[in-house]
Amino acid sequence: MDAGLESAPDAGKRDEATMSKPVIFTVSAVWDADAGVWSGHCDEIPAAADAPTLDELLAKMEAITLDLLPDNHPGVDPAAVFLQITALREALSAA
Repeated sequence: MDAGLESAPDAGKRDEATMSKPVIFTVSAVWDADAGVWSGHCDEIPAAADAPTLDELLAKMEAITLDLLPDNHPGVDPAAVFLQITALREALSAA
């Protein structure tokens, strides 16, 4: 085997010191029909926002999370942060 093609025993393994455990924040969203917006909050961050679409709400919550992270969760790597959204909306009748 060509020495240039050999790999070290740990090749392909990630350096454990650089890996961060994922941190998942759950955003609870509810549709406000009167205002025509999704209202979302996450007490763990803590943060709250409103937006006309779930995508826009998630984008706002992401920005707020990354802004507040150093103060409220020091030591958490921003690259390890994930947002999970749960949405509640009343089913509209077919009539």
